[in-house]
Amino acid sequence: MNKQAIIVGAGPCGLSAAIELENVGITCTIIERGNIVDAIYRYPTHQTFFSSANLLEIGDVPFICKELKPRRQDALVYYREVVTRKGLDVKPFETVERVEKSDGKFLVTSRHERHGVSVREADYVILATGYYGRPRKLDVPGEELPHVSHYFEEAHPYYRQHVTVIGGKNSAVDAAIELEKAGAYVTVLYRGSEYSPSVKPWVLPTFDSLVRHEKVRMEFNATIERIDLDEVVYRQNGEEKRVHTDHVLAMTGYQPDHNLFAEAGIEIDEDTGVPSFDEETYETNVENLFIAGVVAAGNDANKIFIENGRFHGRAIAQALTDRVRI
Repeated sequence: MNKQAIIVGAGPCGLSAAIELENVGITCTIIERGNIVDAIYRYPTHQTFFSSANLLEIGDVPFICKELKPRRQDALVYYREVVTRKGLDVKPFETVERVEKSDGKFLVTSRHERHGVSVREADYVILATGYYGRPRKLDVPGEELPHVSHYFEEAHPYYRQHVTVIGGKNSAVDAAIELEKAGAYVTVLYRGSEYSPSVKPWVLPTFDSLVRHEKVRMEFNATIERIDLDEVVYRQNGEEKRVHTDHVLAMTGYQPDHNLFAEAGIEIDEDTGVPSFDEETYETNVENLFIAGVVAAGNDANKIFIENGRFHGRAIAQALTDRVRI
């Protein structure tokens, strides 16, 4: 084909897309603002995948793991091995700032914090940016204070610290359990009136036991008003309340950053956040501009995972192959 493609995002779905396109003769450059599989790197260090290893495989490279379900570190090792074996061209620590079309080609502008701005030309662009890099904000005063984080890595630093976890879904529940194990004093503030139905059923009994035995303080119907240096102010059933805290973990989920999409001309559904694309080819309303991975699900990150998103690149490669034949 002698065509060039730029893939924005070096997560499993972006890497898989690069492999599939190179298999049909399209040369790929992958631009990633962190390093490969940065979202997995950001997972808590104890994280275990829901899926078995074979469902995380890409590029026909076997994922050998001694356990049925791999852990975070297993996945990091595996995807590094895939990139090495396949000889993928990854440009790490570059943030793509703009994708624009000019005379039938794409110009992709990216910025490296030390080396400055680069502009690359491509025939095709695949946006596989994921959503984990953009936390869903609380939009309350104090959210930007240094003791507030939207990511939980590991529990040890919080030993004998008062930690307020904001949220009530899987990430919040998992964090609370690990924090309690490490000797933290944990309060969970959740706006829901009861446990979220999305919490993993094999985890909820453990968490509920901690709450019933007063090892974790659980507050339902809690709406955050502001975060101060040593307390979180929230409203519960019309009453203002406060909880002392040394650290705040705002585990409120993540969402895709649609700014890059919109500036490139991709239409976005205002209600669902779903980009306009062909469900068979993953081509957007902008010709030769594709999406891959969880961004195809818009605001609902529970629809697309590595297990199914890893096949998006194959569909794109097939569509481009068919186009050349025609």
